[in-house]
Amino acid sequence: MAVFAYRVARPDGSTLHGHVEGDTEPVVRAKLEAQGFLIFNLHCRGAPSVKAESLRSWGKLPLGQFLIFNQELLALVKSGLPVLRIWDLLIERAGHAGFQRTLREVREDIRGGASASEAVAKHPIYFQELYVATVKAGEQSGNLPEVLQRYIAYLKLMVGLRQKVTKAISYPLVLICIGLTVVGFLLTYVMPTFVSVYGESAKTLPWATQVLLDVVAHAESRVLPAGIIMVALVLGLHTYYATSAGQLVLDRLVLKLPLVGQIAVKHNTVQLTRTLGTILAGGTPLVDALQGAQGAISNRWISQEMIGAVNEIREGTTLADALDRPKVLPKLAIEMLSVGEETGSLDTMLRDVAEFYEADLDTRLTQLTTWIEPALLLLMGMLVGGIVIVMYLPIFQMAGAVGG
Repeated sequence: MAVFAYRVARPDGSTLHGHVEGDTEPVVRAKLEAQGFLIFNLHCRGAPSVKAESLRSWGKLPLGQFLIFNQELLALVKSGLPVLRIWDLLIERAGHAGFQRTLREVREDIRGGASASEAVAKHPIYFQELYVATVKAGEQSGNLPEVLQRYIAYLKLMVGLRQKVTKAISYPLVLICIGLTVVGFLLTYVMPTFVSVYGESAKTLPWATQVLLDVVAHAESRVLPAGIIMVALVLGLHTYYATSAGQLVLDRLVLKLPLVGQIAVKHNTVQLTRTLGTILAGGTPLVDALQGAQGAISNRWISQEMIGAVNEIREGTTLADALDRPKVLPKLAIEMLSVGEETGSLDTMLRDVAEFYEADLDTRLTQLTTWIEPALLLLMGMLVGGIVIVMYLPIFQMAGAVGG
């Protein structure tokens, strides 16, 4: 059995410190509460410290894990278990140390009388405004399972969208890395072997082979400086992107890039319309819904432009006109939203816009990977084949001389 340290309050208001044995924290907590104690603090002795936990909980919770968390939450809410018991079970099943610690804090806030939406709102790192608004809408309507079901459907769509984009980007990057590795192996390991074989005949080498040897010789003396420059450049860009100004500049630059910019615009259009439609379907006013959807947009420049759109809508401007001002979203999307506002079916039209651009984005990504993959394979094949041929030219030349 584990030993738990506790700090509790007696019914007369006095506090008490001590230790107790138990199998799990929920069991010990129930045991102390059955004795009439109000628990302030309870933790297992020898458990990892907060600092140690934070070292293992780097980064945010992956979207897929957050989806699983909400599926478990929905199942537990439908089961009719007590609220605190639901959160105890969720804490036990959480695999991310930082998220598990956050869930404990949420449970304690709920135990203190706060609603679930108020408790999760204190932790914006894991619970965005959209999620807080979703839980709050479910609490106010008294139909939390239905609202959670709608949010889970939204999360599944966003996970699928992210997987499509990641797949379209990752495979070409893998091909490039493999090609560069092969070229590096040829130039750093195979090439010196050929140089030693040629020996004194190096002065009579074909010009192509000589040029390649000169390039490799000069490159070897500059590998370390070039590597340092590349690392410094990457770190500098990462540091710059960590600033608000850097995020705005680089995210705006991405939108202007050929081909990549169009994909980024459509990706963010799907994020905005899908999120906004989900929030509006829950009965949230348009201004509040747009503010919540703003946090779901991955491009910071587009997200920043939404602030002006919110202000314009407050002044009486339609959603279509407010979103058309930054000239970022596709014209067709703006026209479809205008029709949705005129017909009083904005949430339905938002869903239609999201589905249309999801299909279009899927087609574009498929086309992109379809022609990028053979192009990269052809390029890498020509590069590797060219290096091999250039290295063998002296042997072909000597064979021709002997044959002559």
